[in-house]
Amino acid sequence: MIIAVISDTHMGSVPSWLDDVYSTWLASADVLVHCGDITSFDTWSYFMQHDNFLCVRGNCDWDPQLADMLRPTLSLKLGTLTVGVTHGWGPRPQVPVAVARSFGPEYDLVCYGHTHARDWSVVEGVQLVNPGSLGESGSLALVTIGEGASMSCEFVSAF
Repeated sequence: MIIAVISDTHMGSVPSWLDDVYSTWLASADVLVHCGDITSFDTWSYFMQHDNFLCVRGNCDWDPQLADMLRPTLSLKLGTLTVGVTHGWGPRPQVPVAVARSFGPEYDLVCYGHTHARDWSVVEGVQLVNPGSLGESGSLALVTIGEGASMSCEFVSAF
């Protein structure tokens, strides 16, 4: 199973380069997760073309069409894994610890954003992934779930 993780797109409208990114890395993923700061209904609508698109609200998601629709956190089961999704909050150096503590070690994987910095680490017993900023640096993460719920992460620079 492949989980494509994106965050911090910060797009008012859908840029032309997004079609290539979507068709090359995102369309074939089993699940597409956006960790917030999608910022526009148009961008959210674009990603809805994916059959398994999930998105949380970030601190820059003020669009009234999004603010009421998106939740700040999601919890889901993917196979045998318990996965959490959030944007993140607070001072950037403290975000990984805050996120790990808010979900706890019963989560196998927590996807988050906010810092615009790539992260594949274990914090307080929680495997974290932050894909970086898709809108700012073209960064995304592909998390592969293998046999026995093993996980690996590949970071992609889309442009």
